[in-house]
Amino acid sequence: MPGLLLVSTTAGSRDAAAELLRSVVHARLAAGGQVFGPAMSAFWHEGEYGEGEEWQVFFKTTADRFPELQQHIVEHHPWQNPEVTAVEITAGSPPYVEWVIRAASPA
Repeated sequence: MPGLLLVSTTAGSRDAAAELLRSVVHARLAAGGQVFGPAMSAFWHEGEYGEGEEWQVFFKTTADRFPELQQHIVEHHPWQNPEVTAVEITAGSPPYVEWVIRAASPA
């Protein structure tokens, strides 16, 4: 199976998360994705404890598109140091895998 990834980031508002999702899919860096939230977050930032509300964004893409996707997220994200993580999709139905490959390919 080709290298498929589920990439995630978070944003501070639904609008910011949705804009990231739209810009990534329009750029064909991912086949699609979803926004979930809000979620309560607890974290350490610049040496201080914080809590907040975040929206999580998931993108479905191929491993070869990840470098461009990561760069796009970092460049278009409102935060200076956004989370960008990826996990490998190790199994999927053949039609789904083909769709992700086809939809995330450069036009």
